[in-house]
Amino acid sequence: MNKFVLSINAGSSSLKFQLILMPDESCIMSGLFEGKRTALTKFKVNTKQNHKFEVNGGWDFSAAVDFLMQYLKEEKIIQSVDEIYCVGHRVAHGGEEYSQPVMITEQVKNSILSLSKLAPIHNPINLLCIEAFEDRLPGVPQVAVFDTAFHQTLPQEQYLYPLPYTLYEEYGIRKFGFHGTSHQYVNSVVEKQCSPIESKRIISCHLGSGASICAIEDGKSVATTMGYTPLAGLMMGTRCGDIDPSLPLYLAQNTPMSINDVSNMMNNASGLLGVSELSDDCRVLQRASEQGDERAALALRMFANKVKETIGRYCSVLDGLDTLVFTGGIGENSAYIRQQVLDSLSYLGIRYCEASNEQNHSVLSQPDSQIKVLIVNTDEELMIARETVRVLSHQSEPNNSN
Repeated sequence: MNKFVLSINAGSSSLKFQLILMPDESCIMSGLFEGKRTALTKFKVNTKQNHKFEVNGGWDFSAAVDFLMQYLKEEKIIQSVDEIYCVGHRVAHGGEEYSQPVMITEQVKNSILSLSKLAPIHNPINLLCIEAFEDRLPGVPQVAVFDTAFHQTLPQEQYLYPLPYTLYEEYGIRKFGFHGTSHQYVNSVVEKQCSPIESKRIISCHLGSGASICAIEDGKSVATTMGYTPLAGLMMGTRCGDIDPSLPLYLAQNTPMSINDVSNMMNNASGLLGVSELSDDCRVLQRASEQGDERAALALRMFANKVKETIGRYCSVLDGLDTLVFTGGIGENSAYIRQQVLDSLSYLGIRYCEASNEQNHSVLSQPDSQIKVLIVNTDEELMIARETVRVLSHQSEPNNSN
């Protein structure tokens, strides 16, 4: 029997949601609140009947939850809140404690709060949304789906840093990786659409404002670019990614910049925006590049270079490659970036169709390509719903241990 699952994906400046009938995986409604970090200023929604609605306003996250629940009832998308079977929440950081999604309890909430030191922007918002839905939907089961969980299969040689081992033992300094829900979804699509051979060694390129690459072997994450924080790895929209680790110290010691200034610069004023000094939007930079803006062109080349360098490195980790996937806002929509990356990978035996790339087709590789190349439209909210239902199904299974 199909049941309504509310899938919640709260970020630093957005709250995405889907109402999904499970197990049919039919999306009844999807949408988001978006804005700046201090307030959510726009509500957008799209129903199964392709009815679109958009309104401006001003909500904090708690008020956004109230508005969403009211909208569901007023538009008769649900007759009563009692129809909602469960709520699944993306939680940014689960540390080493959570390698699987879990039912939310007071202990889990305390853990999410304590892990806020590792995700100070995201975990507190995730917790706030959890408690807001608990208030509005008392008694409805809620599940935490951790963005770091998929990467808990990383081997030690991948997740440890070459620092004194006591820092790991005493302070938990290690690579965690992020975008796990997206990479897990990509893996599920490849396993469903491709042969077992094509599904064995996957490189998933989640390219967007935040960007990360994951090497997946036999369905498990074995390497990923983001680290202790989401700042590490690839060049991103406003984040620098990997740089010489001495540079932040040098800047703090030899320029008027404080440590906080340096941190803010690396997170919010670097990447595509920092190099171009124009925009963090790939589309804007491509138009500017076509009009002769050399800095915009440089930023895009740097971004593409980091992606193809990482693909090459992860091919060695996997001892080869069977399927390469592009996902995320840039990965799914920027034919220009994909072309910049793919043109340099012919040595791997990749052959792709330029027309398919220009038209954002789901399959880019040609029949004679030694490696399958796909575009997968990521669906983190559906992955959250799947994991939520899986947890609840296990909760309801009879205990046969006696």
